[in-house]
Amino acid sequence: MAKPVHAMIRVLDEARSLHFYARAFGLEVADHLKFPDFALIYLRHPSSPFEVELTVNFDRKEPYDLGDGYGHIAVVVDDLDAEHARFERDKLSPGPLRRFQA
Repeated sequence: MAKPVHAMIRVLDEARSLHFYARAFGLEVADHLKFPDFALIYLRHPSSPFEVELTVNFDRKEPYDLGDGYGHIAVVVDDLDAEHARFERDKLSPGPLRRFQA
């Protein structure tokens, strides 16, 4: 059976993106592959083998159009309200919390 190993996100600013993912989720650089036109940076949390791949295209000057579809990366936290408050304190621009009723 296929096993997911990473999700790829195109980013414009490598340093800013690395800073965000480190502060927001504790992700660390697992690998950094630099090619003539682009770089692939694989981020991983020490507790999980799943990676977030940041793709940086060096000739890109404008932010990517993310479209109008809703997407996400799922994470697990012990205290959602406390983590959301930390994101707000650290100016990580969290969206509003949405509660789902079962």
